[in-house]
Formats: sequence, structure tokens, C-alpha cells
Amino acid sequence: MTDFDYDAFIDSYSPTVALAFSGGGYRAMLSGGGVIKAMDSRTPGTTGTGQVGGLLQSATYFAGLSGGSWLLGSVILNNFTTIGGLQSSDDLWDLESSILAPDSLSYYSDLRSEVNSKADAGFETTLTDYWGRALSRQFLNWTDGGPGVTFSSIALTDGYKNADHPFPIVVAEERHPGELIVSRNATVFEFNPLEMGSWDPTLYSFTPLETLGTNMTNGQPEEDNVCVRGFDNAGYILGTSSSLFNQFLLNLNSSGISGIFLEAAQRVLSDFSESETDIAAYTPNPFYGVNTDTNPSGAIRNLTLVDGGSDLQNLPLVPLVQPFRNVDVIFAFDNSADTLNDDATTSNWPNGTAMVATYERAMHGDISNGTLFPYIPDTNTFVNLGLNRRPTFFGCSAQNITAGRANATAPPLVVYMPNTPYTYKSNVSTFTMSYKNEERDGIIANGWNVATQGNSTVTDANGWPACIGCAIIHRQLERTGVEQSEQCKQCFTDYCWNGTLATEDPPQYEPAMFIKTSAGMRVTSGGMALLVAVVAGLVVM
Repeated sequence: MTDFDYDAFIDSYSPTVALAFSGGGYRAMLSGGGVIKAMDSRTPGTTGTGQVGGLLQSATYFAGLSGGSWLLGSVILNNFTTIGGLQSSDDLWDLESSILAPDSLSYYSDLRSEVNSKADAGFETTLTDYWGRALSRQFLNWTDGGPGVTFSSIALTDGYKNADHPFPIVVAEERHPGELIVSRNATVFEFNPLEMGSWDPTLYSFTPLETLGTNMTNGQPEEDNVCVRGFDNAGYILGTSSSLFNQFLLNLNSSGISGIFLEAAQRVLSDFSESETDIAAYTPNPFYGVNTDTNPSGAIRNLTLVDGGSDLQNLPLVPLVQPFRNVDVIFAFDNSADTLNDDATTSNWPNGTAMVATYERAMHGDISNGTLFPYIPDTNTFVNLGLNRRPTFFGCSAQNITAGRANATAPPLVVYMPNTPYTYKSNVSTFTMSYKNEERDGIIANGWNVATQGNSTVTDANGWPACIGCAIIHRQLERTGVEQSEQCKQCFTDYCWNGTLATEDPPQYEPAMFIKTSAGMRVTSGGMALLVAVVAGLVVM
């Protein structure tokens, strides 16, 4: 920032920055991984001109949903590792074989043994238990994916205690089997290292995470001095947020598995019915007897949760807009698959659906508890105006926000960052289950470019890193009545949605790559994590 005394500002105020990563399977995990790699000051090359290294270390909150939760778990649960470390690991993020394709005949029987140990302890199990154990083997650096590793154990690590990494939040939603949920009626749950619960008025209650599984009534253990530990298995929580993928476990015939491996898998999973395909059972219900007038599960012993994007809120924004958290800015990385081809098949680019869903929820004030959110245009406007092609700031004026309760706190500024092709066509199907290392690293490199706007080559003269700084300080400037600098005024002119609508049906969305790589040149995402590309005749390194 060239015309603002940032040091003096930081001396008087510490902005609260949040990062939100959408669902979208491995596409979301890998694209988000490239973003994290670019924002991590530990990655070589991220703190030079045009780069955004250090934004990860500056963030207070890191929220993930479904595939975004896999990214969060991979980084945080492995001692706040780097994306480069995950890429070079012999055991983690090795996606060349499908998670459903075992490397040994004992794969599924091992999963069954681990799940049966939970059942033998007296707890209900569903397909999510198997899914969580499978995910753990790809994302957690312990033998067999750490069957004893809990999500609450994050709070015991030095990295958490010293605030070396952001506070992690995983999002899921409540749904009874067979019930249809939408953003206006779903109770959004969050898991963090300390608690699990919901801010929504249907529940508005939290319970300690490490004692999940304890029989509770109205927030109190039913037996004095008796609590359960270990129910909050880390893989199970990641599986809860991504339970959409459970359907693969019931469609093994089309998974590529064959022969004795297929037979072994079918034997293990044969006991589950269609009604159990996408639920995670939190039994006994930790909120039994809590707020029974409004809590849909308050009178039953079983709490069932599902994939965090089941109500179209595929960005985990609800926990971050809560006034209690005082967030100044959310960097929302949308790796959803919303757009359609002419034949109505998905072309797997975002079109703002996740933002619209959270906006509509805020407009329906009862379920949002009066929490405010910026105005968001319709999805046609997103595509027609290219808002799904570049970063866009929403809520640039604290006055231009949804109506809520009297004297409600202004919501954070939302910096919307959609997946778009810079150097790689990263719109792979949500249900692609295996990747060659070159494909994996190509998507990660493209995510790097989403975060940096092609190392600040696809940007205006102000420079993208400076505009990120302007976004971070903006809410506090509004609160204190300080006028924006000229540089920040130009950034907000360039990036703020100004209220223009273009609601006509858009043409088929087929974005071209921003950066063309010349023949024989190499795009890398490992090692120094530097992009080698030709941009407007210039070699950018």
C-alpha cells in the first residue's frame, strides 16, 4: 500500500481475517490447496512483489466444508503442515489410486474392524464411519489414518496454543433421514477444536467436542462423573461434512473395483440401506432436551448430520458472519460446480450459487437469527458480469446490507474468489476420485494463481496485494470515519460489485485460460512453487 500508514493502523487495531473454502471434492481440496500454498509465508517465493504470502498466518479463522474440510484437516491435523509437504509426502495426497480402490485385499476388512470397534462400544454406525476411515488414510499422517486421533486434540497442540495457525471450523448440517433441506430451514452446525453446535435459533447451543458420545439431557451428563472420550474421531468429522460422497460406497460396481476386491467391499458394506447413505449419526444426541420448543431434534436421542453443502450453502460463511466473532473480512474461495453445458451436464465452474444461498438465508431473518449479510445478485448476474471470473468485493458499504435486528453489527466485507482457469482447466468433476500427480499439481498451481491473480499479472496498476490490504482495513475505517486512501478508492472501484444487475439468461460459460503457457514451458507447483508462464509476451517467474 503506497499511500496509507499501515504500521500505525496495525498499532491501534488488529483486523480479524477469515478464510472460507467451499466444498467440491478433490477439486475443492486441490484448488484450495494452491490458495493456501500462495498465502503461506513458509512457501518460498510468496513474500516477494505481487505475492500474498503471510495472509494465512494473518488469518484468525479457517473454515472448510466438504472438500474444503479435507484441505483444512490435511493442513491443521498434520501439525500445520505446508501444501508442499503434502505434495512431497509418500503417504498423504497420493491420489493416483481411487480412495475406493484398495491397495490390499484387507483394505475393506480393516475399515470394518475399525468401525466395528465403535459399534462394539455401543454406538450407532453408518456409512459415514467407513467414509471417514477411508478419508483418514489419505489425509492423516498416522498408521491406518489414526483411528484414535480426535478433532479436539488440535487444542492440545503447540500450534493451537501459540496461535500459530488459524482457528479451524468444519461445517455440516442437520437433516433427518428422508427430509429435504434448503438454506432457509437447515440448522447449520460447526465443529471446532473446542465445541460442536449451532448459532441458529433452532438450537443456539454448543457442547464440548471432546465429550461427544456422552449421554446428555438438557446439557448435563445423565450419570455423575461419567463422560465419553474419543467419539470426535477426526476422520468422522471430515466425513460428516462430506457425507455426500457416501453414495460411492453403495455404487461400487461403477467404481472401477473388480474381482475379489469388489466382493470384499460388498460383503463389508452390505448391511447398510439407502436411508443411511448420507447421514452421520451423533447418537446419543448431545442436545437432547435442549431448547425443545425450537430444536427439531430436542425430543429425540439421535442427531443426524449431513454434508455441509446440502442446502446449496457450499461456502462455510454462516459461522464467520456471527457478530460474536467480529470478523472484518472473509476471503471466500468458491470451488463449486454450478455451471451447465448445453446438454445440461455440469461444466463444473462456480456461478455464485453458494453466495446467493447464504444471502437468501439472511433475507429470511428467522433462521439467520437476524445476522446481517451483504446484498448478493442472482447467479445470472454473476455470469453475465464476470463476477464468477475474477475477485469481487461484496458489502463494500456497511450501509448496503440486508436488514436485521436493530443495532446489529455490520457483516464482514466478503472478498469472493471463484475457481477460474489461469494456467489449468481445474473444472474437474466433483466425483473424480483419482488424479495423476501432474493433474493434482496442475490444479494446485492454478489455485496459486487464483490467490495471486497470476502473480499479479492479471490485475490493474494498483496491484492485487495492495487491494487485499485495502479490503482488510476497510470495516475499521468505516467504523472510525476515516476516509479511504486514493489507492484503496481505486481498488474498490475496480473490485466492488456496484449493484448492477444483468438477469437475462447467460450464454454457456466456457472461460478461457488467463495465462497461456508456451510450448515446451513447464508450469510447476512444487519445489519453489513458482509459476513459469508467458503473459503478454513477458516471462513471469
